[in-house]
Amino acid sequence: MSGFKDAATVAGYTQNAIRMVPGLHDLHRMTGVLLAEAAPPDARILVLGAGGGMELAALAQAQPGWRFDGIDPSGPMLDLARQTVGPLMDRVRLHEGYIGNAPHAEFDGACCLLTLHFLAPEERLATLRELQRRLRSGARLVVAHHSFVAADADPDRWLLRNAGFAAASGMPAHLAANIPALRSHLPVLAPEQDAALLAEVGFVDIELFYCAFSFKGWVARRAG
Repeated sequence: MSGFKDAATVAGYTQNAIRMVPGLHDLHRMTGVLLAEAAPPDARILVLGAGGGMELAALAQAQPGWRFDGIDPSGPMLDLARQTVGPLMDRVRLHEGYIGNAPHAEFDGACCLLTLHFLAPEERLATLRELQRRLRSGARLVVAHHSFVAADADPDRWLLRNAGFAAASGMPAHLAANIPALRSHLPVLAPEQDAALLAEVGFVDIELFYCAFSFKGWVARRAG
């Protein structure tokens, strides 16, 4: 994830994310709806992978009583988050680091968007376990990231479809079509594997709510 400390990558992050992820703004709104089903009006929400601040801003605008802790390993991306969230930063605390740097609190909900696909299965499992430990019983977790079956005959077909979407959305063709770079940075799992990891660390009521080419999103509840 070192690319998220590069100045050009950070500067173009917001527009590129919108071009690359189908329905990104809707994904943020859906995340808020799903978290709100189980979170109180004065909820404390954990956002893992908060750099850029897009989901923080969307959630803070939708829920004026919620407070947030955002975690991200990239200082420049956290600076971008501060700009994105702007006047709503009085309800947000940002922490530079990984899930181990998150406060040990009983959060009323959590989300991790466009982040877990960077983690190998063992690290992903450990991250989900630490997220689960920081949630109160019954709290919701929302995750969304690349998740697809890489068929032997055509392993890149979903990434190529994403590239087509990105190019049609205005991303430069040479960036949209950089499939080898994507594959080298994304230890992608199949959807059933992603759901199994959630179950393994103690989440229940695991439901797929978002499916857009190679991107999938799940909502789950901490048991108890």
